[in-house]
Amino acid sequence: MEANKLRILPVNHFWRNVVLSVISLILFVCGMIYAVYETTKATVTISIDGENLTVQTHASTVAELMREQDWNVQEYDHIEPGLDTKISGNMALTWDRAKEVFVTIDGQEESVWTTADNVEQLIHELNIDYKEHDLLKPSLEAEIADEMSLVYESAFQVVLSSDGEQKDFWTTSTTVADFLEKENVSLGELDRVEPALEERIDEKTDIKVIRVEKVTDVVEEAVEFGTVTRKDSSLESGKETVVQEGEEGRVKKHYEVVLEDGKEVSRELVKTETVQESTDKIVAVGTRPAAPTVSRSQAPSTASASQGGEGRTLTVTATAYTAQCSGCSGVTATGINLKNNRSAKVIAVDPNVIPLGSRVHVEGYGTAVAADTGGAIQGNKIDVHVPTQADAQRWGRKQVKITILN
Repeated sequence: MEANKLRILPVNHFWRNVVLSVISLILFVCGMIYAVYETTKATVTISIDGENLTVQTHASTVAELMREQDWNVQEYDHIEPGLDTKISGNMALTWDRAKEVFVTIDGQEESVWTTADNVEQLIHELNIDYKEHDLLKPSLEAEIADEMSLVYESAFQVVLSSDGEQKDFWTTSTTVADFLEKENVSLGELDRVEPALEERIDEKTDIKVIRVEKVTDVVEEAVEFGTVTRKDSSLESGKETVVQEGEEGRVKKHYEVVLEDGKEVSRELVKTETVQESTDKIVAVGTRPAAPTVSRSQAPSTASASQGGEGRTLTVTATAYTAQCSGCSGVTATGINLKNNRSAKVIAVDPNVIPLGSRVHVEGYGTAVAADTGGAIQGNKIDVHVPTQADAQRWGRKQVKITILN
C-alpha cells in the first residue's frame, strides 16, 4: 500500500509542472502583446486653451482622439489641425474652446462665440472699424472671458455753439444732456439749450447753448407838470397871468431786463420810484369885463386890424401847449389826434374870433389850422401846439400877429 502511494506522487508533480509552464507561457505572450500595443501608440501633445497635455493614443483621427479622451468639442471651438486629420507620431494639436460674449454695437445687442484671446482680436473678427474717438468697453487689451459683456459705440461729429464760439466735437453720446456732461459744459440756472436736454442727437445735430441772465436797469425820467387855471376878477376878461411856474418831477423806473448771449430780449417794469414830485403851473384867467370898444367908424385898435374874414390880421396873445398837457385828451375839438402827430401845426382859438377850420399864419410859428379850443382861450388869445413841454416853455407867452388865410 505504501509502495503504491510512492508511485502516484511523481505523476502528480509532473502535471503540476506542466500547468505552471503553460500559465507562464500565456503570461509571457500577453506581456509581449501588451508591450507591442503600448509601444505602437502615437504620442500627441495637445494645447488646451494655452495649457499643454501629452497623451498616447491608437486613435486614427483627431476626432477619434477627442472621443477617446471623452473631450466634448463644441461647434464654435477651434481645432488645429482639423477633426478629420489622421493621427501621426509626435503630433502637436491645438484646441481653443470658444467663449460666449454678449456684444452691444451702437445699441444693438447680440451674443457671439469666439476663440479670440482679447478684445482687439474679437472686434477684428466682428469687422468693427474701431477709431480713436469710438467708445469701447472693456479696452482693446482686455482678455476674453466666458459670458463677458462688450460695448462698442461709433463716434460722430456734432457742432456746439456756446459763449460766442462754434466748435466741432466727436461724441458717442445719445442725448444733449449726456454730451454736455461729457464735454464739461456747465449750464446756469436760466440758460437755455437748443435742442432740449432730453433730445437725442446724431451727426446732423447742431447744439446751441444760450446764456440767459436777468439784470435790473434803473432809468430816471422826467414827469411833465400840469397847468391849473384860476379865475381872477382883477384881470380883464381874456387876459392871463402866470401865478406860479411849473416844474417837472423826476421818477426812477426799475426794469427787469432779460439778456440772451448779452443781447436784450425783453424788458418789464417792476417798480416806479418817485424822486421829485412835479409842481403844477398856475395861471390866473381874467373875468373882469373889458372896457367898451371904440365905434366901428374909428380906426381899429392894436388888438385887431381889418374886421373882415379872409386876410384879416389880428394881434393876439399866444401861449403854447402839448398833447400831453394836464387835462388834455390829446385829441382836438375838431378830432385831430395830436398824440399820433406831435409835429402837427394846430392852434387853439376862440371860435367867436377865429372860426374853427380856418387856415392861419402865426408870426414866429408858421402856417397852421385853427382846430382846437380851450377854456382859457377867449377873445384875442391863441394856444399853439408844439411837440414837447420844453418847446412850450421856450415859446412862453408873447404878443404875435396872426393872419387868417381862408
